[in-house]
Amino acid sequence: MFIERGEGLRRRKEEGVIMGRLTGKVAIVSGASSGIGRETAKLFAKEGAKLVVAARREAELASLVAEIKAAGGDATAVAGDVASEEFQKSLVATAEKTYGGLDIAFNNAGTLGPLGPSSEVSEADFNQAIAVNLTGSFLAAKHQIPAMQRRGGGSVIFTSTFVGHTGSFPGMAAYSASKSGLIGLTQALAVEYGPHNIRVNAVLPGAVDTPMYREKNSTEEAQTFLNGMHALKRVGRPEELARSVLYLASDDSSFVTGTASLVDGGLSIARG
Repeated sequence: MFIERGEGLRRRKEEGVIMGRLTGKVAIVSGASSGIGRETAKLFAKEGAKLVVAARREAELASLVAEIKAAGGDATAVAGDVASEEFQKSLVATAEKTYGGLDIAFNNAGTLGPLGPSSEVSEADFNQAIAVNLTGSFLAAKHQIPAMQRRGGGSVIFTSTFVGHTGSFPGMAAYSASKSGLIGLTQALAVEYGPHNIRVNAVLPGAVDTPMYREKNSTEEAQTFLNGMHALKRVGRPEELARSVLYLASDDSSFVTGTASLVDGGLSIARG
């Protein structure tokens, strides 16, 4: 039996068929125009998934789709606002119409929201952060999960953060509240839909070298400070987060659900 299996693998390689961890799967990736979302979309495609990629910026999505297709993958872009229920419905509809179903959703889009003293944050700005980071994720899962049920199961992944979970910073009340709320949502959905073979997990990054990170930490002093906060004494790279998301999306994590998975370079345990 082992010899036959090995021979089958040899023949598939000779025929140019490479089986990835997500071969035959269909995935939605939001916040895909840059950073963690973009790297995850590229990795998913490399591992065989067909993709619906989403963000607000059409040009960046178009370049991502072109890059994926040039590498032999398959992706479709849909631009819009993740806080809109109609947009979330359209992403699922696109996945089902274009690729026949939905197996994986990486709900990664988010915003920092208003920064500064909480006593000066307006109700509108606070609500906007909640709408994008928490309500948008709920609306995404609301429509993704029935599609996954039609496929017999699936994996939903949210991007939360250590902020508001293992630590926080002054002036980040809206961000902390919305992202920590995602962990509660993750656990509730995991319990509710586990019997339907749907796993729900959250990945919690530390600082990651994305365009948003560079914009907010443009000085050498700020970057040195943030490097020192991590046990690894550096910030993460988007592709490192993408590999952790791939684990949660694939059958490698078939017995993992309801987790708040820290991928933070030891930031949560470092004390200098």
